[in-house]
Amino acid sequence: MFTLTEVASLNDIQPTYRILKPWWDVFMDYLGIVMLMLAIFSGTMQLTRDQVVCLPILEQTPERVGGFLGPKPPETADSLWDKESTIGEQAAPLMAKRPPDSMAPTLRRFTQSGTFAQPQPTGVRTKLDFQQYVFVNQMCYHVALPWYSKYFPYLALIHTIVLMVSSNFWFKYPKTSSKIEHFVSILGKCFESPWTTKALSETACEDSEENKQRLAGASTLLKHLSTSSEEGSPNQSAPMLNKSGVTFSVERLVSEVPSMTILDKKDGEQAKALFEKVRKFRAHVEDSDLIYRLYAIQTVIKTVKFILILCYTMTFVASIDFNHVCEPEIKHLTGYTKFHCTHNMAFMLKKLLVSYIAIICVYGIICIYTLFWLFRRPLKEYSFEKVREESSFSDIPDVKNDFAFLLHMVDQYDQLYSKRFGVFLSEVSENKLREISLNHEWTFEKLRQHVTRNPQDKLELHLFMISGVPDAVFDLTDLEVLKLELIPEARITAKISQMINLQELHFYHCPAKVEQTAFIFLRDHLRCLHVKFTDVAEIPSWVYMLKNLRELYLVGNLNSENNKMIGLESLRDLRHLKVLHLKSNLTKIPTNITDLSPHLVKLVVHNDGTKLLVLNSLKKIMNLAELELLNCELERIPHAIFSLTNLQELDLKSNNIRTIEEIISFQHLKRLTCLKLWHNKIITIPMSISHVKNLESLYLSHNKLESLPSSLFTLLKLRYLDVSHNSIAVIPLEVGFLQNLQHFAINGNKVEVVPKQLFKCAKLRTLCLAHNCISAIPEKIGQLSQLTHVELKGNCLDRLPAQLGQCCLLRRSCLIVEDHLFDSLPTEVKDGINQESSAFFPTFSTLVFISSQENEALN
Repeated sequence: MFTLTEVASLNDIQPTYRILKPWWDVFMDYLGIVMLMLAIFSGTMQLTRDQVVCLPILEQTPERVGGFLGPKPPETADSLWDKESTIGEQAAPLMAKRPPDSMAPTLRRFTQSGTFAQPQPTGVRTKLDFQQYVFVNQMCYHVALPWYSKYFPYLALIHTIVLMVSSNFWFKYPKTSSKIEHFVSILGKCFESPWTTKALSETACEDSEENKQRLAGASTLLKHLSTSSEEGSPNQSAPMLNKSGVTFSVERLVSEVPSMTILDKKDGEQAKALFEKVRKFRAHVEDSDLIYRLYAIQTVIKTVKFILILCYTMTFVASIDFNHVCEPEIKHLTGYTKFHCTHNMAFMLKKLLVSYIAIICVYGIICIYTLFWLFRRPLKEYSFEKVREESSFSDIPDVKNDFAFLLHMVDQYDQLYSKRFGVFLSEVSENKLREISLNHEWTFEKLRQHVTRNPQDKLELHLFMISGVPDAVFDLTDLEVLKLELIPEARITAKISQMINLQELHFYHCPAKVEQTAFIFLRDHLRCLHVKFTDVAEIPSWVYMLKNLRELYLVGNLNSENNKMIGLESLRDLRHLKVLHLKSNLTKIPTNITDLSPHLVKLVVHNDGTKLLVLNSLKKIMNLAELELLNCELERIPHAIFSLTNLQELDLKSNNIRTIEEIISFQHLKRLTCLKLWHNKIITIPMSISHVKNLESLYLSHNKLESLPSSLFTLLKLRYLDVSHNSIAVIPLEVGFLQNLQHFAINGNKVEVVPKQLFKCAKLRTLCLAHNCISAIPEKIGQLSQLTHVELKGNCLDRLPAQLGQCCLLRRSCLIVEDHLFDSLPTEVKDGINQESSAFFPTFSTLVFISSQENEALN
């Protein structure tokens, strides 16, 4: 059995979805309870007290003058009464066996003479006169009473149950109840979340007089900065901001500097989880309007039900009466045709029915109002316009379909729920929360621990996959390089103006948003910018307005037809840009680059294997000093290059170049000093290479060369020659003409003999002969007094010449050879080479070699 405590606790339980029940649903629920009670009460009364009482209606015929019901019994010898008996003798047994009171009128039907009008029947008494009237009553209950009098309570009960089920069906149907359950759960957590209160309270603070004063001061500052900026009038810069879609808001500048205190870590994590839940729930419910349609259908059903009940009830209400005439076909049993009956519950049923009709009318009016509410307004659209006006969260999106309908229903309960819920639909609110959590986690001390020195000896900070840029970053005033990678909500605030040493920014898949004051600082101070992206649309528009930028590196898909080439309207505002690096999949050199032609010095196109077809626009970049076309699937040296009279360095690495007959045209490029044709398929070097008189560095490694022409060694200015990883078998004797040669690499070939003429190159500092077929090293190697780096590993050497000891700058760490060969050297030579006194001061040629090797490894 249930205890009283357990039963009492049921009273305290309220459905969680009560906030989705507007006043009309609640009112209809109570009306349903009243109708249910009325149906039960009338049904109970009918079961316990409902009955009819009937009396026969006498017809004026001789046969109906007897004192009892029934026909005259036949007069037979065996059953005749004694006709000569006196009235007293006859009345005595009658008085002893009186019939019920209902029979009294009949018994009093005597003649005035005191005797019956006709002889009384004789025979055995049946004593069934009472049962006869009970039988008549039951027969007339079913024959005389209208059906509505008998079944009204049951109909009322069924109708009430149907209406109650219809009212709550949308809370029970699986496809809708699951969404409602999630919505109510999320809504309750959003309403009670400390972050909601904090965000709304911060909104109220933003309208204070102090903020208005700060806003006016910021406006004055921005006007002053914009008018005092370098060349260009405000009339010219303003259209560019609008044209490129870059807008800066002074109000946003002030309002987005949060004065929030740090939330409790647990509350912050719960708020983050709520933002994610709201985002997923919105995506789940906005794709359909099932809840709205189901609610509308059940309301229509209730309205139709109300009309049906009202129609037939009003018709049958007049049929409930106290008096009825009954004509059952039982004359052969009772001797009477008609009976006059009374229905003792008629009065009560009529009153209950009128009450039921009144309740149904009220119920129907509410149903009609509900339909009017459903179809009068676009309930599948919900606008947070009022919330946006009352708060700083102007980005709260409008919602639709089931999400909108649920919010409309909540508004009928309390509009404060939607207002507090809207906080979790705002990206600005989410960003503020992330900012607070981020600043709590990434303190100044923690960021300082992550600062390192890069290979260029610059102080660098690399932030990877965090929710935003911590405010403490802008307090690192000595920082020179800032790298932001995979930070979806990176925001550069005005505090960046403190970082006076910042010269280089990296945005890797990080669409950064910049405040106006921060943009002004970057425009005037930033020198180098790296942007890595997936689609060109991810490049921030403000990048193209950094007029003092010196170097720009763009890595990503620039060849997008939907976004035009590079997506740039113009590069002419980058007035001081010297270096442009494009790593993409271009099919032609972007025409917009020609806007940079007066001042661009270095252009790098790394094409990742996409064939570069159109290069004509290169002719217009007349001041170009360095050009790199890497992995562009070029088969010949482009003719457009020969027009670049100021070109000093050309790099055509990792292409499909097979012949370089066009090299004769390089004689017109008087300033060309470095030519890199490595990682191609070049078979021969033409004799015309001798016309490139000013060449100082030549890279031909990783090709298919089998020989070196003698004309190559007429380039007397050559200081760096790399022909490694080819199929060269002989080093020409003319190599001795290169008196300025400092670096010679021929490792990874088929050389068998090292000519003595090589050692006439007195300035040689780096000699790479590894992985050949050399069997002996001439003793004249000792003449190379400036030699600092030697590679001899992977040959057929039996010993090393002792004259290596004469190379006073050579140390063991820079002598790449097998250990057993080194051990074969005389002790004094080994001791001299093992000295590390100069090891910490490598020569320039060694650094050049190491740098080239690292560069090759990276590429």
